[in-house]
Amino acid sequence: MKRISILLFVLVFYAEGVLVAQEISKMKLFLLIGQSNMAGRGKIEMQDTVFYPGVLSLNKDLKWIPARDPIHFDKKEAGVGLGRTFGIEMQKYYHQMDTLECFSVGLIPCAVGGTDIDKWQPGAYDANTNTHPWDDMANRVTFARQNGEIVGILWLQGEGDSDPVRSKLYKDKLINLITRVRLHAGNKNIPFLCGELCRFFVKKQQKDGKYSAVQVIKTTKKIMQKGTNTAFVSSKGLIDRGDKLHFDAKSCRELGHRYAIEYQNLMKHALQNKN
Repeated sequence: MKRISILLFVLVFYAEGVLVAQEISKMKLFLLIGQSNMAGRGKIEMQDTVFYPGVLSLNKDLKWIPARDPIHFDKKEAGVGLGRTFGIEMQKYYHQMDTLECFSVGLIPCAVGGTDIDKWQPGAYDANTNTHPWDDMANRVTFARQNGEIVGILWLQGEGDSDPVRSKLYKDKLINLITRVRLHAGNKNIPFLCGELCRFFVKKQQKDGKYSAVQVIKTTKKIMQKGTNTAFVSSKGLIDRGDKLHFDAKSCRELGHRYAIEYQNLMKHALQNKN
């Protein structure tokens, strides 16, 4: 029995390796950036570790692997995030399209927990993780573009800027970041989706008589509404994992689904304008 189990494991591992090799030849790439709620801190369950064909993730060592949570590696507490569900939903979307081409979805996880937006500038250093968030992301993007085209940028961040001083400066910094990351990713009009800060975090702030998180949300929503190829993703109804700061696993999966819906709406809108 033990030999059979080992043989099955080897066969599955080999089969996945063959599939991955085939799938990286042509990919639709999505960049995931922000802080801990983008990276994901949800509790991992069996469903989060199942290999979904056509959905890959770029690991820490710059290797394309099946997208299994945690796909991020910023901190040891990395868990279920929104990225994997988003990737699965987009793979389903591409599979249903009336085209002879078959695309794989490649996720580029680059979020770093605890980072304010200033850490997402060239050369900026994050002492808590001993990383350079922007520079590390830029290197990963350069590598990933060898295997496909970046067609979407997913951003979820803002808790680190939810104080009276930083929140007032957030608008210009976010606009600048959007321009920079699009140019580095290869297209000044790449769809950029920004998620809403978790509302339980906002309520906690308000209970303490603070309203900076509300300002960050208003700012991001306004920028997304006025921008080109931009979308705001609601966090309404989502719940925390018990710390009033991070989404639980179920909410992360739902948020990934919402990002996918908003992205697909952008695609439909672009197609309508083209016709």
